[in-house]
Amino acid sequence: MTPDLRQLRYFVAVAEELSFTRAATRLIITQQSLSQQINALERILGTKLFARDSRGTRLTETGALFLPEARAVLARADEAVAVVQRAARGEIGQLRLAFLATTANHLLPPVVRAARENLPGLELSTEETAIGPLVEGLFDGRYDLAFTRPPQVPGLAARTIATEQVCVVVPEGHPLANRTELTLSELAGERWVMTPRSSWEPWHHSFDENFRAAGFTPDIVARDASVQGLLGLVAAGVGITRLGWSAHNLRRTGVVFVPLAKETMPTEMVWLPDNTSPGLRRMVDVVTDLAGTTDLTTTG
Repeated sequence: MTPDLRQLRYFVAVAEELSFTRAATRLIITQQSLSQQINALERILGTKLFARDSRGTRLTETGALFLPEARAVLARADEAVAVVQRAARGEIGQLRLAFLATTANHLLPPVVRAARENLPGLELSTEETAIGPLVEGLFDGRYDLAFTRPPQVPGLAARTIATEQVCVVVPEGHPLANRTELTLSELAGERWVMTPRSSWEPWHHSFDENFRAAGFTPDIVARDASVQGLLGLVAAGVGITRLGWSAHNLRRTGVVFVPLAKETMPTEMVWLPDNTSPGLRRMVDVVTDLAGTTDLTTTG
């Protein structure tokens, strides 16, 4: 048999008090129950831990050797309980974050910084990815939390953490480059560069509706899956495109960002609702607080 933690705690209390009466008071149990548990512990160990005579209670030589070992076991047990409690509160553990390529540049630094400040025991892994793998990774458990643009797909919980201006991106020297604002309908005669439809159909359905409302079908002359690629095509004069204002951080020469009137683009924090990770819940709260005090569109 192996002593249980209760018996070890009772032993340490008697060893520290050197009195069954005082130890029983400290433990809030009867002296009879305490004596029974110490006797049971001594039977399990096959040795006497205390000598009791007219001079009082004292540790035997074996008991003195056992005391630091019992304290060490109890301390380790307390540490284990503390670790579990911290994990249950979401203070420690692992969390896997995914960032859409167009959000990583400005979102990843403040989000990771806030997590390190508020949840220093939480181990974060981050990955920049495209929208398709990002959504797939949430559903298959590769990611716990992601930062992306809507629309995604049904089945994900989402919270908007930033809203930014949508802009048309034109080459330097373009006739519209000096405008302070444009409407989408004014761009009907332009050549466009866009991402492939296969990159994420929900986005392109939304784009279709925007262009339809503006009264035209865009003349798409080239496609590129990356924002950097689209900006390069615009800078080369191949065509124009539309992006969130934050994308201007990715290329500051050769292109001009002109705001599109009354068009904004949200950035969302998304996760699987049935993900029970306590760390996820804490991280959602931390980022929500961050979004309430910081302009996440331009930070980073």
